[in-house]
Amino acid sequence: MKNSKADILVIEDDPAILNGLLDVLVFNGFQAQGADDGGLGLKKALENSFDLIILDIMLPTLDGFSICRKIREKKPAQGILMLTAKGSENDIITGFQAGADDYVSKPFSLRELMVRVEAVLRRTGKRLGDEKINLEGICFDSKTLTASKHDQSVELTRREMDMISYFFRNQDRIVSKKELLTDVWGYADADIETRTIDIHILKLRKKIAELAGETPVILTIRGQGYRLNIEE
Repeated sequence: MKNSKADILVIEDDPAILNGLLDVLVFNGFQAQGADDGGLGLKKALENSFDLIILDIMLPTLDGFSICRKIREKKPAQGILMLTAKGSENDIITGFQAGADDYVSKPFSLRELMVRVEAVLRRTGKRLGDEKINLEGICFDSKTLTASKHDQSVELTRREMDMISYFFRNQDRIVSKKELLTDVWGYADADIETRTIDIHILKLRKKIAELAGETPVILTIRGQGYRLNIEE
């Protein structure tokens, strides 16, 4: 980690949090710069190249959700880690819908922050899904990030495609949440508490249901994880 030299932009209007994050990132070997205004942060994000953007929600000039959407339009592969209010599930869901790769809830520990930072950096540099997959009449296309059946289609996020790809490659067994965190999300510490998997599975199931109807494609195996529901 000390020699990673990844470039990180922090967009946060609280001076104490901003300076603290910059100090921690530099101490851990990253190149880091900050912006305390949403409009300025967006300008920096679009005009420069960053390996990761750490983005607060409540910001002057432009809020974090709007910034995230605008960055995604111009830079689809950009790594984005959002900072949310503790326990605010609506913020978390909205952040993922806007295109965030992951989130950290305030107040957060430095250990948790660095785990999330390292995970996003790893997975934005390595994609799991690079193919077309057919499941129960639905075609999942990694290049276009769409799922389609007949004349209907829905858009997928890169993370949703990565999950489908991983489930497909391991269709003969149950895949645990820890395994998804390690192999799809790239977490070095899969024991960290997070609802990331639950929220992504929920969103993915809703999209698949638009094409497949009531028949579930991803089954939950209580206490164990998930597996594909594929007819023999």
